[in-house]
Amino acid sequence: MRAFRLAYDGTGYYGFQRQPDVSTVEDAMFDALRALDVLAPDADKPAGYAAAGRTDAGVSALAQTVAFEAPDWLTPRAFNGQLPADIRAWAAADAPDEFHATHHARKREYTYYLYAPPANDDALPASDTDEGHAATPVTAHAVDDDRFQAACDALSGSHDFHNLTPDDHNTQRSPGLESTRDGHFLILTVTAGGFCRELVRRLVSLARNVGTGEADLQTIERALESDPLPGHEGIAPAPPEPLVLTDVEYEALEFAVDEEAAESARAVFEQRRRERVTEARVAGRVADGVRER
Repeated sequence: MRAFRLAYDGTGYYGFQRQPDVSTVEDAMFDALRALDVLAPDADKPAGYAAAGRTDAGVSALAQTVAFEAPDWLTPRAFNGQLPADIRAWAAADAPDEFHATHHARKREYTYYLYAPPANDDALPASDTDEGHAATPVTAHAVDDDRFQAACDALSGSHDFHNLTPDDHNTQRSPGLESTRDGHFLILTVTAGGFCRELVRRLVSLARNVGTGEADLQTIERALESDPLPGHEGIAPAPPEPLVLTDVEYEALEFAVDEEAAESARAVFEQRRRERVTEARVAGRVADGVRER
């Protein structure tokens, strides 16, 4: 049994898990394994296969983890030989036969890059807007960092999040939320043993609404109560593109970085960073030009 760390740009995929008639990360991965003769043409999935998480459409990953019975020669570098450029294997670990990438994960970490200029936006250097993060204009309102972190504190710990997920069972979770300011972005890190569907993005939306003053801490209290929220008070998920699965932690599993494969991943994502910084600069120039007319 071997476990692989995968990084991918999820913006071109309809999520990680296979779905009929749409492109997913898992489909691309299985196609690569078939091309390498690791997976038989008529096989549904590799023997012993499991994945750490099922990221939604548009969500990217640094440390998605998959494990299956693999031949000794299947290194991350060999895997990359058949994977598309926006999916890169970069590390691997030998695992015991009973290892299960989903069930044996001790902790999962997601990071959300929320475009949220602070109230004193003029104090920030203009170059901050040119950073290569995935910027999605979630809000036109200034965000108060202290209010945002207060919301994060209120949402941390063990709660029933049935009002913040489409799931109708197993909604008791114990996330930890921490935020840091980086220029025009608030970077929200959310950790837990596991997550309900859309929970991280709905946590982002709720904390953002408190941060802008559109909601208060009482809104969080209502969302965490046993009664369902009425439709007009429902919390919609934040956009998926700024969300990244940044870590999955396992006990006694030591990943070895394949330096050539990791360099391939760095090159691919650095190129995407340059392209998107350029796109942001062009869009900004057009917006400024229209404003000046």
